[in-house]
Amino acid sequence: MYFEYGEAELSYLRQKDKRLCEIIDSIGHIDREVDADLFSSVVHHIIGQQISTKAQATIWRCMQDALGEVNAEAILAAGVPRLQSLGMTFRKAEYITDFAEKVHTGSFDLDAVERMSDEDAIRALSALKGIGVWTAEMILLFCMQRPDIFSFHDLAIHRGLRMVYHHRAVDRRLFERYRRRFSPYCSVASLYLWAVSGGAIPEMRDFKPKSQK
Repeated sequence: MYFEYGEAELSYLRQKDKRLCEIIDSIGHIDREVDADLFSSVVHHIIGQQISTKAQATIWRCMQDALGEVNAEAILAAGVPRLQSLGMTFRKAEYITDFAEKVHTGSFDLDAVERMSDEDAIRALSALKGIGVWTAEMILLFCMQRPDIFSFHDLAIHRGLRMVYHHRAVDRRLFERYRRRFSPYCSVASLYLWAVSGGAIPEMRDFKPKSQK
């Protein structure tokens, strides 16, 4: 399953920003995988913090093989030691078990989070152990498919903005200017800025001063 967007979002962004229009036309449609299950998405993001994408995928595959379905009951039955044996740190195993306990007892309502506004959902998710604001924003985008996520805490978004608009730096005031320009389709704009940051257009460069790198 991929993040869903189409011509309505692209037409809006093209009309709003000439440079982004050129980026969209150069790159084309972006297929970005999403995980529609909120519980497994939270667990997956906790696992992935401060490790490589490859290591995250390996641990996630081991967890799926060991537990079958990744849900609250399976995690609580496994316990912290077994989770840690799958390759994650003790602290991450504790965070995941704490989250599973909250879901199991009903103190964290997944369905309620799905119905919340972006701001409230980010607040609820970032109150969990092991989930910060940036991680919560990524869960809203890559699990809940919220259309208007634009993370100030994402370094690759900053890099993409510098590359596309030739900024030496992007402060909060400038960032919010772009948020207003791209809204209500900031999530789609983010996909293209991530692509640029990752080298999708080889001739584009980062304008950040070398002394700051």
